[in-house]
Amino acid sequence: MEPMNIPIFHSLETPRLILRRFTHQDIPVFLAYRNHPDVARYQSWDSITEKQAQDFFDDLIAIQPGEPGEWFQFAIEWKAGETLIGDCGLKVSVEELRQAEFGITLSLPYQGQGIAFEAVTCLLDYMFGVSRLHRVIAITDCLNKPSIALLERLGMRREGHFIQNIWFKGAWGDEYVYAILEHEWNQKHGQG
Repeated sequence: MEPMNIPIFHSLETPRLILRRFTHQDIPVFLAYRNHPDVARYQSWDSITEKQAQDFFDDLIAIQPGEPGEWFQFAIEWKAGETLIGDCGLKVSVEELRQAEFGITLSLPYQGQGIAFEAVTCLLDYMFGVSRLHRVIAITDCLNKPSIALLERLGMRREGHFIQNIWFKGAWGDEYVYAILEHEWNQKHGQG
């Protein structure tokens, strides 16, 4: 299957948020929330250095969301304060170009307010609509109750429960895999 022709990404908007590209001015706030132990608890990192953040942002400049095999991180900006509050990422599969995985990270003060739901809904509307994805998955730690609640609120189905499948921060961890198909998303969210 040929790669999708994706237009150049600038930004997306919701009532409270702007999903946009990162800029180097975002680095201090990015480091502050990504290095908070409660934010990093279920993430693959413990901490990020300024150099790692600069390299990460440099890599993002060269890609568009939906490029196969590349994680693209969308900066999540709170409109009211023009403040960076988190990020969400999407990676299209190299093997199956109409399948992707997403993840989200929010600064602690913005968790529990429906912001993750708003941001991911916007992201999936964009990717199912623009990229014509067929299937999107998310993987979460089985102990991450807020993430599980988010994925279920989005209408995603739990398709897998992997027992001690990942060595994670000094111990074996369990993970759930959630998924949703394009037509399911459109039915649940009034599109198409």
